[in-house]
Amino acid sequence: MAVLRRKGKFMVAEPFFEPGTQIVVSRDHKAAVGDLVVVSAGGPGRRGGSRRAVISRRLGKPDVARDVIRGFMLARGLRGVFDPAAENEARRAAESGPLGEAEPAGRRDLRELATFTIDPVTARDYDDAISAETRPDGGWRVWVHIADVSAFVRPRSALDREAYERSTSVYVPGAVEPMLPGSLSNGVCSLVAGEDRLTVTVEMMVGARGRVETASMYRSVIRSDERLDYDRVDRIFAGAEPLAEPWGEPLRAARAVSAAIGEARSGQSAVVLESAEPEFSFDRQGHVREERLVAQTESHRVIERLMIAANEAVAAFLDERKIPCLFRVHERPEPSSVLRLVDQLVSLGVPTPPVPREQMAPQEAADLVGEISVMVADWVRRSGHGARALNSLVLRSLKQAYYDHRNLGHAGLASPRYCHFTSPIRRYPDLICHRALLSAVAGESRPDPAFVTGAGPWTSSRERSAMVIERDADDIVRCFLLESELYGNGDRSAEFSGEVVGLIGAGAFVAFGEGLKYQGMLPVRRLRGDWWELNEEGTILVGTRNGGTIRLGDPIQVRVGQIDAARGRVDLLPASGPN
Repeated sequence: MAVLRRKGKFMVAEPFFEPGTQIVVSRDHKAAVGDLVVVSAGGPGRRGGSRRAVISRRLGKPDVARDVIRGFMLARGLRGVFDPAAENEARRAAESGPLGEAEPAGRRDLRELATFTIDPVTARDYDDAISAETRPDGGWRVWVHIADVSAFVRPRSALDREAYERSTSVYVPGAVEPMLPGSLSNGVCSLVAGEDRLTVTVEMMVGARGRVETASMYRSVIRSDERLDYDRVDRIFAGAEPLAEPWGEPLRAARAVSAAIGEARSGQSAVVLESAEPEFSFDRQGHVREERLVAQTESHRVIERLMIAANEAVAAFLDERKIPCLFRVHERPEPSSVLRLVDQLVSLGVPTPPVPREQMAPQEAADLVGEISVMVADWVRRSGHGARALNSLVLRSLKQAYYDHRNLGHAGLASPRYCHFTSPIRRYPDLICHRALLSAVAGESRPDPAFVTGAGPWTSSRERSAMVIERDADDIVRCFLLESELYGNGDRSAEFSGEVVGLIGAGAFVAFGEGLKYQGMLPVRRLRGDWWELNEEGTILVGTRNGGTIRLGDPIQVRVGQIDAARGRVDLLPASGPN
């Protein structure tokens, strides 16, 4: 990925995302000086040497966020297109219709059951739908319907190999690299309202106290009655928008059963972390115009709790029958990591629960982190600051979740058996679990144990790569948004209110701006008049001469020094004083 520059009489490509050497390129009438392009090596020349590099694709302009994100995706190995054989298979599967080659008579016909979906307003692929009703005994009957992707993606097919290679959809601002071609992910697999769709249903009987009493799983066919989004559901819950039939009463029942499940889980020492997801909007020219931080609300919790219940039910079913599948594993934290977390919080004056004096067992460590997360959330609500920094400390004390063929439990959810089953359109592990379940309830072939064992490390690594790409893409777009804000105000020296969210010996990472949406690095070398050292817990920078401190969670005023949008980096300056 490069930007075209003129150097004397030559046209050169200057690497854009990473430092590198300029290379001479052949002139191309499709691209001009200043364009962002993809450059390919030239072939052998007529006299034994090599030809100049050539421009294989023009992406746009380096000052247009959407063009840069497109280039960033390619630079990170996201191809943007599917293998032709996989694309052809997907197209043929889609042409067979939303019911595929399956006969609805071979499934439970739930098309008369009132059903709805709840997703972000920008969503285009709908994995899951809900039906619910209140039972006479005060409990509930809940149906979680999941897109039956396995009916369209057959094992060892070209489409299956492509999906496995990708393993996950990657979501970046304004774009997505899907795991499945659009004819499936946005088409016949997506549970769009008013259309018949093939699904796998988890039917649960939930008691009045929020405990799942029984669960059954089977193939089904549904027709969603309404496509709801989180904002609309929150308005409905707030009484600002009316319920409608036929989905109104089922939504009311889903809200009630979710509240009961949440209450039942409140004593399980699960980790509680509040967070917000960014949503970016662009204008027609591809410039980023706004970032909205979407906090988790009641509508999100309704879906999350029902999906967790379905995932646990499927994991228990597969584990009891020893069917090869992928579990979602989150191992209990190391006691030493939890003790360090306690020391860090104590150094910041944040309350912590009593720590066992004897050697701590892993389960005690997991329970302690759950208690700590609740106390941290309460402290943040009362103090009004420090959420991002303190949540980061809690997260760093935990082990990273991954996929494995062994059931090792999910400590973060305080769940003894857990899998990912509810998003097969965008995650390959979910598709493996669908095939495993259907081998027991629908006579399909069991997944090969050796394949499942190898799929765990691969899909885990692909997930981690996707997370890094998504995080870096968000940072790039925020840089463009920050530049737009600074130039729009016409004051590059504007001061911002911020909060310290991370510390290293070289300086402080500061979130700043409205909603703390931007982040940059304030080097200690910019803090004149003292010599700063990081304390042993990594939570406070201490001035060795004057005794000043910079603590995690502290409010701070900063100015923007330099913005490197291509790398998503912002260098900060103190609010006042020399540059």
